[in-house]
Amino acid sequence: MLQHEFWLRLEYLPLAEQIGATWLFPLFNSLHVLGATMMFGALLMLDLRLTGVAGRTYSVRDMNKDFLPWIWLAFVITVITGVALFITRSSVHVLNPAFQWKVILILLAGINMLALHGLSNRLPAAWDFNAALPVWVRVCGVTSLLLWAGVMLGGRWMGHIV
Repeated sequence: MLQHEFWLRLEYLPLAEQIGATWLFPLFNSLHVLGATMMFGALLMLDLRLTGVAGRTYSVRDMNKDFLPWIWLAFVITVITGVALFITRSSVHVLNPAFQWKVILILLAGINMLALHGLSNRLPAAWDFNAALPVWVRVCGVTSLLLWAGVMLGGRWMGHIV
């Protein structure tokens, strides 16, 4: 019961009420979708390179340099707008299975990313010029695509699952 009261108190914050009752909600919702789409698009390009499906003539490090700033910018926009949307109905969202899956998948995607970056930093610089990357790199790329696709679907299903 204490947890439920916490989420209700969050909903009744002046900021949450202001967002939920004004034009800010559709604005943040639109920015959330645009940020998530931008992030997923940039991740798609990078992950397709990691899997060896596309972009095999490009260095993984160069693609990281080109795409990671956009991925992080979009991620920050998506998190800020997601939190703003969440606080307007937090007591409902925390009970929604689609939201719960979305959060779990985001955490797993973060672990996958940390594993990829942690392991790839130990490899020689020439590894990322190979058309056929190590199997574990390709697995991380496929895993990233699947996890982030699941996050996107979880967000879409939140409004349809109670």
